[in-house]
Amino acid sequence: GQEVKVGDPLAMVEAMKMENVLRAERDATVKALKCKEGDSLAVDAVIMEFA
Repeated sequence: GQEVKVGDPLAMVEAMKMENVLRAERDATVKALKCKEGDSLAVDAVIMEFA
């Protein structure tokens, strides 16, 4: 239920020893988190959903 604004950091994904910050592209409300810290993700994995 957290509200995020354009540019807010949403998640940090580590790939090949590089950290990539995913940022909000628009204002939204987080509906659900689909993974937790330390999870291994597939290329097309859903990380979070927005309301």
